[in-house]
Amino acid sequence: MKKAIRGVYEWSKLILLALAVAFGLKNYVVASALVPTGSMEETVMAGSRIVINRLAYLYDTPQRGDIVAFYYPDDGKTLYLKRVIGLPGEEIEGIDSKVYIDGKEIGDYTTKEFYEDFGPYSIPEDCYFMMGDNRSNSWDSRYWMNKFVHIDDIVGKAEFEYYPEMKVLK
Repeated sequence: MKKAIRGVYEWSKLILLALAVAFGLKNYVVASALVPTGSMEETVMAGSRIVINRLAYLYDTPQRGDIVAFYYPDDGKTLYLKRVIGLPGEEIEGIDSKVYIDGKEIGDYTTKEFYEDFGPYSIPEDCYFMMGDNRSNSWDSRYWMNKFVHIDDIVGKAEFEYYPEMKVLK
């Protein structure tokens, strides 16, 4: 009887340890997310499942071109996935489907065009301007009441898609 109780105790410790590790990983290291819309098509399709690295910006800051998960600035609750286009301190403007940073055209991450000019907007310190890759069908910084995402609202960097296919996100 003592041997059975000891076995249950040992298994219980192991299960609790595994649960604690899983909880820690999920809440502090990585997150999994389902992409609900086509705003990032052709890069990430609606229905894809992705892994978000929560530690990516622990010692670094988001860079132009990073695909990040963040809380939508107009409600602070909804999780969004977009590409970082404008960095803190820059002025951003969109004219004739081209994006300009501080008056210079930047290379784009998509062949999708957008049909409405925007800006110019001056990006505050610790904030970022986000756009979806599907430029004509993305609810992003161009349309939000609060145009910029604060660094504290960024959950992490989208690293790879694992469903329906495995691929690194760039």
